[in-house]
Amino acid sequence: MGSYIPTTPAERQEMLREIGLINIKQLYSDVPSEVLLDQLTGVPEGKSELEVVQTMEAMAGKNRVFKTILRGAGAYDHYIPAIVDSVTSREELSTTYTPYQAEISQGVLQSIFEYQTMICELTGMDVSNASMYDGASSAAEAAMMCLTRKKTKVYAASTAHPDTLSTIRTYCWGRDISFELIPEKDGLADKEALSAMLDEEAACVYLQQPNFWGLLEDAEAVSEITHAAGAKMIMGVNPISLGMLKTPRECGADIAVGEGQPLGIPLSFGGPYVGFMATKQDMVRLLPGRIVGETKDNRGQRAFVLTLQAREQHIRREKASSNVCSNQALCAMRTAVYMTAMGPQGLQRAAELCFDKAHYFADQLCKIPGFKRMHDSDFFHEFVTTLPIPAQKIQAALMHHDILAGLPVEDGMLWCVTEKVTKEQLDLALQTIRGVCSK
Repeated sequence: MGSYIPTTPAERQEMLREIGLINIKQLYSDVPSEVLLDQLTGVPEGKSELEVVQTMEAMAGKNRVFKTILRGAGAYDHYIPAIVDSVTSREELSTTYTPYQAEISQGVLQSIFEYQTMICELTGMDVSNASMYDGASSAAEAAMMCLTRKKTKVYAASTAHPDTLSTIRTYCWGRDISFELIPEKDGLADKEALSAMLDEEAACVYLQQPNFWGLLEDAEAVSEITHAAGAKMIMGVNPISLGMLKTPRECGADIAVGEGQPLGIPLSFGGPYVGFMATKQDMVRLLPGRIVGETKDNRGQRAFVLTLQAREQHIRREKASSNVCSNQALCAMRTAVYMTAMGPQGLQRAAELCFDKAHYFADQLCKIPGFKRMHDSDFFHEFVTTLPIPAQKIQAALMHHDILAGLPVEDGMLWCVTEKVTKEQLDLALQTIRGVCSK
């Protein structure tokens, strides 16, 4: 997000004089002349600002922007209050995506502190770090937090998002840690199988709520089974759903993680997004990244400081809890502004609208011959149905009306409805689907 300000020829010449050189070529005097180029070949000439804008607009015009989105699967189209863009686009707040010297700016520190506070309120946990790279890496980092010399096995429900499972698996592979998937039963994590799988080496269990199929897992039961085996419980949660559902803390989780994209971050073709992570007080020193704390300065006034920094850039590498964690400060600020603007009542209302509209659409869709929900369990705002015709035909028919269909999955489609979708848009989608299925 920063600006690139080039130096002038005079400034470059001054710098060369300071180091005793006449021209830039002398910087490369040790490089064999046969590999040096006077100019780049095969690179087109530069364009004017007008030409660049026209070229970029032409490229952007190739993108298809849908008026109605009935797809989720990890990235969700929620309404973003205007104040989110208004505040975060201010010049003093539009910094680089991760503040490597946050300690020099009270403003950046305060924004991160407020973000941490709201994440704790949202999840019911005691402490939050200053955000993570994304939701998948948050889950993987949380699993690494739970490892000890004797606890070396990581378990994850196969009903979680495939990308998250892949990321956890990669982290475990890199550390030569055992990683096992908990089998699925009727779209949910198999609790009996989990109970049989866990042993004294179990470090943690990862459970996504709602899961990838949109279903509500029995998180409290999974937590009891996990703790009975002496392992830690990690819950990956959709933050909007917490406007209605129990917090991870209430479900017995030790660590809460998730993707913060639904909290005021546009779809943006897949990123950048932001991961959140919060835990109980007894695990605070295991949190990766950084934590901003509140204190008082030498005048007794409220001030903020980097309280804990577990990044290898700040402490000895062997002591760092992670060497790949990153604080997505600008994205985290967007989520903080979004949560501030919405407030508890607004977040609850958004969750209720998602729930109500998704259930209306599911009920009406399943009245069309050939459509049936694949799972009987309760869901939040995503669900899977069977299809009477190939998914491509449904996608093409809906696309004709600027509607993005659900995500095709094996033997069906994963649908999602957020608060942005109106009843008229849902009815148009239903009418279109009936029409294409009757042909």
